[in-house]
Amino acid sequence: MNSDVLRWLQAQLGPGIDAEDLATRYERLRSAKAVALEVLHERVAALVAEPLKVTVNGVATIDNSANVAALERQLAQLNAASAPDEAPADPSDLLTAIPMRTRPRR
Repeated sequence: MNSDVLRWLQAQLGPGIDAEDLATRYERLRSAKAVALEVLHERVAALVAEPLKVTVNGVATIDNSANVAALERQLAQLNAASAPDEAPADPSDLLTAIPMRTRPRR
């Protein structure tokens, strides 16, 4: 994983994420987007595994449903974006090699 991919992953997932963990995931998954999606899915799963809203009457209320919605929006944006290690999605950005031959002489 090069430094551009690492910086892109840290921009998507936050600067506090462990670079060694990202490198290990990248070696396994071979795609920066797949790494980011896996981390975000794990975060959603961790939030959903616990109660989303806890209320202690008259004392405090903790509501994580907005966090889940924000992570789901981030997942949708990530699916639409391109990672630095991906080929361009637009076919006009690709180069095509055309073999040239000499014409037969008369």
